[in-house]
Amino acid sequence: MKENIELKENERIDDLEYKGLKIIQNKDGFCFGIDSILLSDFAKNIKKRAKVLDLGTGTGIIATLLCGKTELSEIIGIEVQKEVAEMAKRSIQLNHLEDKFKMIQDNILNLNNYFEKNTFDVIVTNPPYKKKETGVQNEDTRKLISRHEIEANLEDFIRISKDMLKDKGEFYIVYRPERLVDLLTLMRKYKIEPKKIQFVYSNIYAVSKLVLVQGVKNARPFLKLEPNLYIYDEKGNYTEEVLKIYNKK
Repeated sequence: MKENIELKENERIDDLEYKGLKIIQNKDGFCFGIDSILLSDFAKNIKKRAKVLDLGTGTGIIATLLCGKTELSEIIGIEVQKEVAEMAKRSIQLNHLEDKFKMIQDNILNLNNYFEKNTFDVIVTNPPYKKKETGVQNEDTRKLISRHEIEANLEDFIRISKDMLKDKGEFYIVYRPERLVDLLTLMRKYKIEPKKIQFVYSNIYAVSKLVLVQGVKNARPFLKLEPNLYIYDEKGNYTEEVLKIYNKK
């Protein structure tokens, strides 16, 4: 399979260790982390035949895994960076997912040029989590755009999700706990009711660095806090929960 896909300089093929799925990444660019892996598992119970939108899909890690973990009918990824979107397209070919996974290379702000409102059953997103011109400004443009709100901010992601979701459509996001109030406030503002939250910790002694949130468009208020998810046990090994997510348990 590898020999049929052209790899560019500094690119590699990573095995996702799930149903034979693989992904192309550039080691000098923004590579996926455990946050994307966790989000794909958090959203794995979406209904059969769902039409899904992945906002800011990057190289396609979340969409690729959801193709394997769920029985969705179609997932559309949109990515603003041309080079990154092209990698995602080649990963689609690599995994023979052309019938399920489609890519658009554009800013999410332009989605209304492609779809009518109320089109999707589910939206997943791992958006940039740092405000523009805050934190360490990484010199690599690809990493900068992936981590900082340069092309679109959090409110853009939530507003567009509200427009694109069907009534009672599901919204899944992985974000940083320090901006959780911003996230929940914007979800309420745009009629995406927070329904489920799970905090993620490196270990039992660490502070939370990630939070997973599910919301439902036009739903009634009712919030469930899921048990905390710990990545490593006291010996520094993956916990049983994470091993299950990685399909190693």
